[in-house]
Amino acid sequence: MPVMGTIGPRAIGVLLAMALALGGCSTQIADMPGIGLPTDAPQRPREAGAYLPVHDLPPERDEQTMKPAELTKIQAELTAARDRQATAAAAPKPPKK
Repeated sequence: MPVMGTIGPRAIGVLLAMALALGGCSTQIADMPGIGLPTDAPQRPREAGAYLPVHDLPPERDEQTMKPAELTKIQAELTAARDRQATAAAAPKPPKK
């Protein structure tokens, strides 16, 4: 039992030392002088860029995108194509020789 009492604090000490050692490695390599970027690279801007204008919408269209007659015609063609595919898929296939 006395061995278990000394392993706990030692393990905690080792884990704490490892955490501190790894915490020191958290600097960015690209920010270190002479290591990350070539000498002719442009400097980073001091301030971050502005947000994209997500609230700006494109202008309204002057004409309708599709006339109702064209829409009905295309829907009928798509329905007919779907029905042809369904009958072709349901048709029995000849046995392989």
